[in-house]
Amino acid sequence: MIKCERLYFIQREQKVLRCETFENLRNIKNKGNKDSSKVGQRVILPSSFTGGARYMMQNYLDAMSLYKWFGYPDFFITFTCNPNWPEVKRFLKDTTLKAEDRPDILCRLFIIKLDALIKDLKEKTLLVKVQAVSITNFS
Repeated sequence: MIKCERLYFIQREQKVLRCETFENLRNIKNKGNKDSSKVGQRVILPSSFTGGARYMMQNYLDAMSLYKWFGYPDFFITFTCNPNWPEVKRFLKDTTLKAEDRPDILCRLFIIKLDALIKDLKEKTLLVKVQAVSITNFS
């Protein structure tokens, strides 16, 4: 419902805006068509709209600029949620619910475990800390 409200707000506030490449608009103007109000899409989803094309492109460009500045990463760590975690089973043991019926519990537990993993990686120095060009091993 929140997503629908955000989409409606964006649509309502952008009645006069159009989305088209500058080159296409210039070509239409050069052909003598002075009315470009029917060219392109009427609604533009901003990069702040989570999940939109501009949002994805902005995140991609941000990641690429980080790679350009710091270099490509040496590690790619994937962390996923497991509905069979003992904490989930313990929470749901006295109910007829399944783990997928309580995504709020799974999300909370995932965040707790992710924060613990990040804390372990930072404080227990499981990885080597890299600063600019020099490498310092804290173990």
